[in-house]
Amino acid sequence: MSVSVVLPELGESVVEATIAKWLVKEGEAVERDQPLVEVTTDKVDAEIPAPEAGVLVQVLAAEGETVAIGTEIARIDPAAQATAAPAAASSAPAGGAAEEAAAPAEAPAVSGSTKATPVAERLAADRGVDLGRVEGSGVGGRITRADVEAATKEAPAAAERPAAAVAPAPPRPRDAAPAPRPAADPSSAKARFGYYAIQEGDRVVPMSPLRKIVAEHMVYSKHTSPHVGTVAEADMGSVAALRTKAKAGFQEAHGFGLTFLPFIVHATVRALREFPVLNASVLEDAIVEKRDIHIGIAVETEKGLVVPVVRHAERLSMAGLAAEIEDLSSRARNKRLTADDLQGGTFTVSNPGRQGNLYGFAIINQPQVGILRMGEMVKRPVVRQVDGDDAIVIRPMMHIALSYDHRAVDGAPANGFLYRIREILEEADFDL
Repeated sequence: MSVSVVLPELGESVVEATIAKWLVKEGEAVERDQPLVEVTTDKVDAEIPAPEAGVLVQVLAAEGETVAIGTEIARIDPAAQATAAPAAASSAPAGGAAEEAAAPAEAPAVSGSTKATPVAERLAADRGVDLGRVEGSGVGGRITRADVEAATKEAPAAAERPAAAVAPAPPRPRDAAPAPRPAADPSSAKARFGYYAIQEGDRVVPMSPLRKIVAEHMVYSKHTSPHVGTVAEADMGSVAALRTKAKAGFQEAHGFGLTFLPFIVHATVRALREFPVLNASVLEDAIVEKRDIHIGIAVETEKGLVVPVVRHAERLSMAGLAAEIEDLSSRARNKRLTADDLQGGTFTVSNPGRQGNLYGFAIINQPQVGILRMGEMVKRPVVRQVDGDDAIVIRPMMHIALSYDHRAVDGAPANGFLYRIREILEEADFDL
């Protein structure tokens, strides 16, 4: 009797996931708890293990397909015997499986035809590493990022080999007739954007399942929320002086460095208490002002931008908030975030880092109604009063930009909220 493999709960409010890659083919034997399939939810990859040992006899969800939580995606027969080859093309989970089975045995493995993590596949493609020649050290022989990096060191020439370029077409004489253009598929990008949407020498990079989810989320947000932006310029001199005075003792007491980000987040949390309309979401024809403040912190990783959430930020001291941010950032960079870490945010702070430029407006993370983006902090001459007279002084200045949903937030409270953040930062009334 076969055992059903269902898509399990993957975190708070996660209702669906995309099948990113099957790690086992139909007809192959699996061990209990062996990674069976890799799925993608928003910005987290998760491996679903086999619930029982046996043979994967049927795949019910193809790669790239989005399925709901609780959906049956495969069946395992504990009593079946593994076959020598994968199942026929009619039962293959993806369109390329049948061609792969029929390919000559000596053909080199390509991306997607070997057991490798998505990160390893992308790194191999970037460095020109043939995954068919890499021995995997991961679970079940999977190729990891470390394996690809090791292969790169062993064969630097191959890693540095540039991608094959398409030879340019010879110049056409002026009096020669233009080459006929192929008929465009009405549903293709060429039909929408013109024949020259893709030209010789262009590199076409298909969107990964993760990139597709992010793109859909961003488009949905822009279609759903009328975005409005406002910018404030904050004098960070007092915060910088406080940080310089406290950072050595803070490092010794807590084991990590004190950055400017916790100051921005702490000021944001305090301002949200005074302007709860920004700590809200739109639910059909109602605005839900949230009791708790859960701050999403945008963190750049090798997978792209992820937004882990600091829960109950209003209950945390300055040091506690800094510790939570440090923990989430570290786990994000080391790929140890869970789906729950990315759920339930009520407001988001985006920190582009030292190369953040003057300022920019971020897209609201639905169903929130606001997002604050930090700009680059630079020293600039500004006018200040010194002993009652105007004077030009050098101060570290930062632009902070707020994007807000005009369905829920009017200009007055939005500007008041941003002005209050600026006041808190310039007063630098923080207890470290």
